[in-house]
Amino acid sequence: MALSGRHAIAAMCVCPLAVAASDMPTDRASAPGWTFRVLLDGQPIGEHRFRLSAAHESGERTLVSEARFTVRWLGVALYRYQHRAVELWRGDCLAEMSADTDDNGTRTQVSAQAQDAQFDVTAPARQSARGCVMSFAYWNPALRTQQRLLNPQTGRIEPVRITPLGETPLELGARSVAATGWRIQGPAQPIDVWYSAQGDWIGLDARVDGGRVLRYRLQ
Repeated sequence: MALSGRHAIAAMCVCPLAVAASDMPTDRASAPGWTFRVLLDGQPIGEHRFRLSAAHESGERTLVSEARFTVRWLGVALYRYQHRAVELWRGDCLAEMSADTDDNGTRTQVSAQAQDAQFDVTAPARQSARGCVMSFAYWNPALRTQQRLLNPQTGRIEPVRITPLGETPLELGARSVAATGWRIQGPAQPIDVWYSAQGDWIGLDARVDGGRVLRYRLQ
């Protein structure tokens, strides 16, 4: 999930409110993971779920990311977004990725794979990078040391600068918890990612088209 152009990890909408949440399929696996309530200008638009498999002896893990959003005006759906990505990780390096995004009718498929010391993106456009490549893996603390990240929606390897934000209270439903933030700056608007005192990923904030605010909050 990552921000890119007019899009978010999920969608960046240019539609007016009010907003209604879309239905999400139930989890089909009991793997460790995160379910985020997604809000646009404080109104719910859907969910983004992440399931991470336990590490094998080889250090391999699989992450499945699924998002579905709907923005409505007077009960009419003006914007729909669906995204699914499957990532294979070896340690803190991305070994393979396949992703499929439907951005309000515009479909993009991303395919990438590591080969020896090179990482190749084969779709939607070819590009390569040397060494270890990560996606926008907010769940992985190693993200904070990166200077480039693969965007699973566009297939672009984007330069980034990641800096600490300090501590602030973060509202999770009816609770207020102490959170530590990190800011990811790149080609698009900055992304602020929030972690609990225990280091767990609990939230994300970003500005989207028209100065609107997109928020992820852990359920």
